[in-house]
Amino acid sequence: MSSAAEQEAVQEGRVDDGGVPMERVVEAVPSPRAAPVLNGAPHTEPPVPVWPGTPMPLGARYRVGPDGVAGTNFALWAGGAEAVELCLFDADGVETRAPLTELTHEIWHGFLPGVLPGQRYGFRVHGRWDPWTGARWNPAKLLLDPYARAVDGEFGLPPEVYAHVRDWPQQQVADTVRDDRDSAPFVPKGVVVHDDTTDDEWMDDRRPKTPWADSVIYELHVGGFTKLHPGIPEELRGTYAGLAHPAAIEHLVKLGVTAVELLPVHQFAHEDHLLRKGLKNYWGYNSIGYFAPHAGYAATGTAGQQVGEFKRMVRALHEAGIEVILDVVYNHTAEAGELGPMLSLKGIDNRGYYRLQSDARRYTDYTGCGNTLHVVQPHVLRLITDSLRYWVTEMGVDGFRFDLAAALARSMHDVDMLSPFLAVIAQDPVLRRVKLIAEPWDVGSGGYQVGAFPPLWTEWNDRYRNAVRDFWRGALPDVRDLGYRLSGSSDLYAWGGRRPYASVNFITAHDGYTLRDLVSYERKHNEANGEGNRDGTDDNRSWNCGIEGETDDERVKALRRRQLRNLLTTLLLSTGVPMLVAGDELGRTQRGSNNAYCQDNEISWVDWGLREDPGWAALTDLTARLIELRHRHPVLRRRAFFSGRAHSADGIRDLAWFTARGTEMTERDWYAPAATLGMYLSGRDIPGRDERGAPIVDDSFLAVLHAGHRPVSFVLPGPPWAERYEVVVDTSREEQGEAPGVVHRAGAAITVPARAVLLLRVG
Repeated sequence: MSSAAEQEAVQEGRVDDGGVPMERVVEAVPSPRAAPVLNGAPHTEPPVPVWPGTPMPLGARYRVGPDGVAGTNFALWAGGAEAVELCLFDADGVETRAPLTELTHEIWHGFLPGVLPGQRYGFRVHGRWDPWTGARWNPAKLLLDPYARAVDGEFGLPPEVYAHVRDWPQQQVADTVRDDRDSAPFVPKGVVVHDDTTDDEWMDDRRPKTPWADSVIYELHVGGFTKLHPGIPEELRGTYAGLAHPAAIEHLVKLGVTAVELLPVHQFAHEDHLLRKGLKNYWGYNSIGYFAPHAGYAATGTAGQQVGEFKRMVRALHEAGIEVILDVVYNHTAEAGELGPMLSLKGIDNRGYYRLQSDARRYTDYTGCGNTLHVVQPHVLRLITDSLRYWVTEMGVDGFRFDLAAALARSMHDVDMLSPFLAVIAQDPVLRRVKLIAEPWDVGSGGYQVGAFPPLWTEWNDRYRNAVRDFWRGALPDVRDLGYRLSGSSDLYAWGGRRPYASVNFITAHDGYTLRDLVSYERKHNEANGEGNRDGTDDNRSWNCGIEGETDDERVKALRRRQLRNLLTTLLLSTGVPMLVAGDELGRTQRGSNNAYCQDNEISWVDWGLREDPGWAALTDLTARLIELRHRHPVLRRRAFFSGRAHSADGIRDLAWFTARGTEMTERDWYAPAATLGMYLSGRDIPGRDERGAPIVDDSFLAVLHAGHRPVSFVLPGPPWAERYEVVVDTSREEQGEAPGVVHRAGAAITVPARAVLLLRVG
């Protein structure tokens, strides 16, 4: 071809470089209606006939069938498919295929006598190959059951696991040419599961059921939290059993956290670009099995044992009074876009599971990961809600944090708070009773939805994160936003019956700097990811205290530790639900990386050796003391928003704000630059009553936050606010020990050290 028009036709994918129309190229590959060419892959016919079985429940369910015969019922929703084959694999990888001929409401099903727990399996689904209309069936590709409860093996991504010819000369049309090589040897298999925990073991599990207002969340990675812990046996490190070990739970109990929020534990796959660089997806935000505990975190085995191991971990945490919240990724899957692998849903019904563009070859991507699940479709919504109910009712978890929740709340295109997903959750008798946390944004247009989710939901409040970071680095133009964030973000959540605990307050999360790095780096250092340091946000709102990175300068190190104390104290005194990140209380560093998603190594793992350093041990002790203070004082964990009005004759309000002059904040003060803010919390006016119906009465407190680089004179408010003030927390002190106990008279001018928080009990 030589003309410009011909070259344009090649670029657009209408013809190949020989001038043959691409429609004819597609027709030239073997027809999906015929048995696929599998390059001699060994397989046999089933030794027994397939019984009809039942269409529900979906997935593989071991049971005793008619006439007392034990076996497994298999059921797969595959809308639009022309045929489905169940594929069983023995220990040597020899495949036995059994066609599922029963079809009920687009569900293919059958019962196989003699198929017992531990059996590995997958599906081959037949149908049209027509990528231009979104049809991508390819029976050469073994598919993971979306309802598989355990997965054996790990996903690599050789060319055989792609449904299209990956090395087609024109990359712009590569996804249109079908690849008929067998993928079975290269992909994990589902496992038929028979729970190895007994009913007696599980029935006496007691969920803590911690009220939202009393919750303190601790975000952790199952592997990274336990990998280096010296008190955990080496063979259990990095596993569910390791997190269940008394040495791991002891730290959580000592801190006083009420819930762990686990980074994704659904079975996930590693991206091809990472595997090519010798890296792996560490965080796990690349799900492919929504019912299966990730096999890589199992110590006891991957032939179904991981299910029982996970449940025993949940039970151990419950016995310690700690709830288990899962970070779940239902917005996209590991199959990525049109050039991604075929692992499960893409080969079952690509058009039914994913949002496609008007050009149906392409995927709508609200997630930044190549695809978006089409949650408006009833079968997709059922997959998600079935998965959620399973983790609650059978695995014992207490709640979920939804990654990129705005993508789930989209109806056709726009985010819709009356969307099918949110409506189903609101009426579900199981799911409406558990903790629901939204990451209230996605990457699509109109995706930022902080403050917009309906009652029942709490939200990650990134406006809290930004305001607190900016205050302590001296970048807030005024303190208006900080006042809202410290007092529960009523500007965002005081509507529709929502409460202050709708705000999950955080300063750090898995995504971004650790707390120590936040005060040590102003530039990201993601070179180890192999992406030229282009990945990760540039908006860190950090301050390195004068030197970039680690230093031997004792003055800088002391300032950084003080800033850490300021940040943690601010978080734990704020109204709302605080969330800590594992290791922040120990001074964990990621060496300046703010995107350690692919660093399954010492960069990401919690360094327990930091406990031996007196400075970091003191930070841990302060964190535990602040959490205990929060648990002891209901004024710090209010269930209703402040009114700002006086409820008694002396004029004391439930919340009051003071300048360093000891005067109440005026409108002008809120708009003026300020490095110092006083927050008065009255314990006399706490709404609600205790469990016995008595009024809730507590101490009153004055918190003084000073971000200035020089000490400041602060006049303590006089009567009627107080007669005297007792210092409870002083972050200028390295060692807190018992409450400092210094008492000041009301009206006195005290010196607040540079960059410090004082918490004073009112007397």
